[in-house]
Amino acid sequence: MSTIISSRKKFITTTLLGTAGILVWKFPSVHAQSNKPEPLQDDLVKEFVTRAHSDLDKVKEMLPQQPGLLNACWDWGGGDFETALEGAGHMGRKDIAQYLLESGARMNVFCAAMLGELDLVKALLTAHPWLKESKGPHGLQLIHHATKGGEQARDVLAYLQSVGAK
Repeated sequence: MSTIISSRKKFITTTLLGTAGILVWKFPSVHAQSNKPEPLQDDLVKEFVTRAHSDLDKVKEMLPQQPGLLNACWDWGGGDFETALEGAGHMGRKDIAQYLLESGARMNVFCAAMLGELDLVKALLTAHPWLKESKGPHGLQLIHHATKGGEQARDVLAYLQSVGAK
């Protein structure tokens, strides 16, 4: 009897371990994702975000070399995080913002305000009215971004003022 139990235990153990081995071999995502790229270097992210405030040529040079920079965030400290798009946004650099968006950057309400995207800003504030108080990078709010958008963002600025945005 103990031979049968021993054989059953051995069979079950071998089968289960064998099945687990096949799962790990056949479906590597079941265990650790070891094929993820290395994190971007801090100095590269900081340079890209900094350049996106004012230097379209450098942004166009850097992004194809390291596509992961597109949505990378730099931490200026104290919870002040910023992407390249956000840097272009609060500086009123429509050319840089447009290039980044066309490259696949994630749009946000601050950039939409700077670009004069009235329908988008209205939709977001209708769905989430508290966003009118929201702070972007460096604590800059929507009114700042709309002001940086100039004539193109005139209607957004008027709308933001009408709803009491900061």
